[in-house]
Amino acid sequence: MTTELHGLTALVTGGASGIGLATARLLGARGAAVAVLDLDPAGAPAPLHGFTADVADDNSVRSAVQNAADALGGIDILVNNAGIGAAGTVEDNADEQWHRVLDVNVLGIVRTTRAALPHLRRSGAASVVNTCSIAATAGLPQRALYSASKGAVLSLTLAMAADHVREGIRVNCVNPGTVDTPWVGRLLEAAQDPAGERAALNGRQPTGRLVTVEEVASAIAYLASPAAGSTTGTALAVDGGMAGLRLRPEPKP
Repeated sequence: MTTELHGLTALVTGGASGIGLATARLLGARGAAVAVLDLDPAGAPAPLHGFTADVADDNSVRSAVQNAADALGGIDILVNNAGIGAAGTVEDNADEQWHRVLDVNVLGIVRTTRAALPHLRRSGAASVVNTCSIAATAGLPQRALYSASKGAVLSLTLAMAADHVREGIRVNCVNPGTVDTPWVGRLLEAAQDPAGERAALNGRQPTGRLVTVEEVASAIAYLASPAAGSTTGTALAVDGGMAGLRLRPEPKP
């Protein structure tokens, strides 16, 4: 394991499970001191620092970010990973759910970054990585609300990169395909045919399988690293080729 992040500090939202936890562990393994913000940070094992925060509440975020910065001695890397999902067409989600998902997935990034910026400005290697989605760039069925929120994250990433590049703060995002996370697991369990639904999700990615949380974490760690020092305003696809490849159907035997 490389230690290119030795001496740096990192803050990961939604860091107690799924992609966030895999990312926090990897950043720590590569030498960073890491804190996680989560509604329930108990899932983040030592030596990770855990802080309770709701990214939908500004006071909660500001307090947790300051406490994390105090514990770490600053913030060099911010990973905005906290988010929630939604299924359905534009007919299926009530206004309240639209407000809730956008509040967490988009404004959650705004609140956390806003609170972290004073610390990032003092870093000599500042980086922000947002967890976006293939849903930002591809039309997926039954994902109208979720796709809208992730499209906003993609645009927000580009705007943030432009705003802060001259302050020495890089801003990028990762666009995962369908990742084998607890949320996807719950969707599969609720399906009428879980095995068939999993096969369909596997099949729509050219690699023929779901993306792993470790693969997404590796992409985030690269973008956060000084090794990516000339990379900003970029969306890195981690989707098994879903966004860019157009394969011909396999010939029938």
